[in-house]
Amino acid sequence: MLSMDIADLVLATGSQLLEGTPAARVEGTVEIDSRKAGPGSVFVAFLGERVDGNDFAPSAVEAGAACVVVTREPPASLLALAREHDCAVVRPEDDDAEEFLLRLAHEWRVRHPSWLVVGVTGSVGKTTTKDLLRAGIASAKRVHATRGNLNNLIGLPLTVLSAPDDAEVLVCEMGMNHPNEIRRMAACCAPTLAVITNVGTSHIGLLGSRENIARAKAEVVSGMVASCGVEPLLALTSANDYTPFIAGGFARPQGVAVAYAGERESDDVRAIGVKLTGAGEASFTVACKDGWSKRVTPSVPGRQVVPDFLLAMVVIEALGLDRDAAADAMAAMPAASMRLAVLESPRGVRVIDDSYNASPTSMAAALDVLAEMDASGMRVAVLGEMGELGSEEQRLHGYVGAYAAAKGLDMLVFIGGELAAGMAEAARTMGASEDRLQLFPTVDAAVETLAPVFSRGDLVLVKASRSCGLDAFARGVLR
Repeated sequence: MLSMDIADLVLATGSQLLEGTPAARVEGTVEIDSRKAGPGSVFVAFLGERVDGNDFAPSAVEAGAACVVVTREPPASLLALAREHDCAVVRPEDDDAEEFLLRLAHEWRVRHPSWLVVGVTGSVGKTTTKDLLRAGIASAKRVHATRGNLNNLIGLPLTVLSAPDDAEVLVCEMGMNHPNEIRRMAACCAPTLAVITNVGTSHIGLLGSRENIARAKAEVVSGMVASCGVEPLLALTSANDYTPFIAGGFARPQGVAVAYAGERESDDVRAIGVKLTGAGEASFTVACKDGWSKRVTPSVPGRQVVPDFLLAMVVIEALGLDRDAAADAMAAMPAASMRLAVLESPRGVRVIDDSYNASPTSMAAALDVLAEMDASGMRVAVLGEMGELGSEEQRLHGYVGAYAAAKGLDMLVFIGGELAAGMAEAARTMGASEDRLQLFPTVDAAVETLAPVFSRGDLVLVKASRSCGLDAFARGVLR
């Protein structure tokens, strides 16, 4: 909850006070949805693609907001209403609501030097790693973490601004679409510990190359600072081919130490004896260099959880927490909604719902889970198209189709347009027979045809970028 004089808010954000008393105080939440504004809160009006938040500023005033932040010239009626309700009206520099939030959150972070911040970014696995960290750290400390997927230039400052005063550790997930976004987020929250899960092909259509993606992820080190007696430390996976590039070109020149996680004997935290259970869960021994070790079987299915778990353990160790308790808490953490969540229909059909998002790497990982889980009936992969791959999209979709064919599944279902057809063609090229291939233009068409076909014992993977709406397919099968 934000607690600040209007004068300090204006000064910290470089804004202009249009109405209100500088000595008045904000004592409430910071909201971008006027419906959530309440007594003492701050409402920030964003100009969206379909909705102009400024139109809802009067509603926030009437709901008791202590301050509304407008991003266009306010009408006299709004100023009069604000005066009547003792509400401040503030206009940020260049009408930039995003920068306003970042500056305000940074000021709030500066006012809480006892918070230790952990930044988490990467092409794949950052949300799982963030959730593992929240579970592990909560075994010993009061932790506040990014809710859901609020990991962008708006979500990150809202995460900081919503942290309770008595929080000890903040875990901030950082996503990005363009260069300098993570740099701005890191400057806002000033992490001491950071994790880069990997450098893959997500957003390659926006950044042009994996090297550019690595550079963008490495921006996290630019904002790292010592805090609470802990020196800056960046956790990286030893197996990723861009790890030396990030460690040598970005972290060490900034004075940030590097710790490695993986399956190599030289790693600071390593996995030994990784095996997959019949339920698709990875069982392995996590070991640290000082001799500590523990056998764990995370409830999140798939081998891809192993590096995420190890990276989280690097942070747990750096914080000096009880590793046994943290490892137990992380292993017990359930899969998040639409992220490799295994659900069962009344007819006994199991669905691996991984429809939240997709990249070539996560597609392959999900197909591995499907192929390795026990199933008394058919194993079926239902795959949609992946976004933000730019000029690489046809080639990368082809790789996914070929990889799916190589898994020897009972049925491959592709949903979408030209790119889905490309996956299907690649699967044919790799030897998938026509009687195992299905191609549908829409999710509705696929549900109508396939939902009645699935029966008890079948195991169905549903995976695509969020924009494809394959969660509707999962719901259709689970009815």
